[in-house]
Amino acid sequence: MEAIIETRHLSHIYSAGTPFEHGALVDVDFTAYQGEYLGIIGHTGSGKSTLIQHLNGLLKPTSGQVLFAGKDIWETKERTRQTRFQVGLVFQYPEYQLFEETVYKDISFGPRNMGLDEGEIDRRVRQAAQFVGLKDAVLEKSPFELSGGQKRRVAIAGVIAMEPSVLILDEPTAGLDPVGVESILGNIHDYHQAKNATILIVSHSMEEMARTVDRIVVVDDGKIPFSGTPREVFAHGDELEKMGLGVPAMTRVFHRLKSMGVDIDPSVYTIPQARDAVLAKLGRGKG
Repeated sequence: MEAIIETRHLSHIYSAGTPFEHGALVDVDFTAYQGEYLGIIGHTGSGKSTLIQHLNGLLKPTSGQVLFAGKDIWETKERTRQTRFQVGLVFQYPEYQLFEETVYKDISFGPRNMGLDEGEIDRRVRQAAQFVGLKDAVLEKSPFELSGGQKRRVAIAGVIAMEPSVLILDEPTAGLDPVGVESILGNIHDYHQAKNATILIVSHSMEEMARTVDRIVVVDDGKIPFSGTPREVFAHGDELEKMGLGVPAMTRVFHRLKSMGVDIDPSVYTIPQARDAVLAKLGRGKG
């Protein structure tokens, strides 16, 4: 697989040279691949938010490099500017960042800053709105008239409209009800499939990670202790617990069954896997 964005020996120190000096990232090597659906997990203060803000140049490394398509994003001012269009970042609760008079203007803000012509801006606005499930009639409304879930869709559409090669979302489902969670995750999946974009999702929900991403990167105390497929990462259940994280509820159930002497594969992390494991144990196969 081809690396689309990576860090090499990345370190970031807040308040350097003061009594409040804090090393938020320490010698971090990180890679995301073209077309990958990647999850990033870590407890509050682990450094994961600092990491993602380096990936599109919002923060500059204290030391080390951030590369997009093999080139240092800080090589020139123009390189940094272009990276910010190519690596889209959606902050937690992005609906609080809406500011334009209409939904259309809010979504068009990024493409307009890219210097695109009006026809291309219009195409991108309408396509982005479609990706997040917003109907054309909503585009002329004020974003402040919308529900919380719709506002979040507008904010995500504003980033998608720039058609980034890498889309980073920090807790995109935070505060949403189950229906809203499924809808937003479905919207992100649609963009991933349509554009072959690299998706990075930061989340505290192990269940979401388990059934959504291809690979998980664990951030702890400014470092990346391990990464891998959901099955590989959730096999480190004890270590994750010590980091203030956890494993999906289904994984906990199967580990408990294993500890009670049941001869069953404990590396289960989704409901369909649990169903298949139980059926296999009963000798019925998949059904």
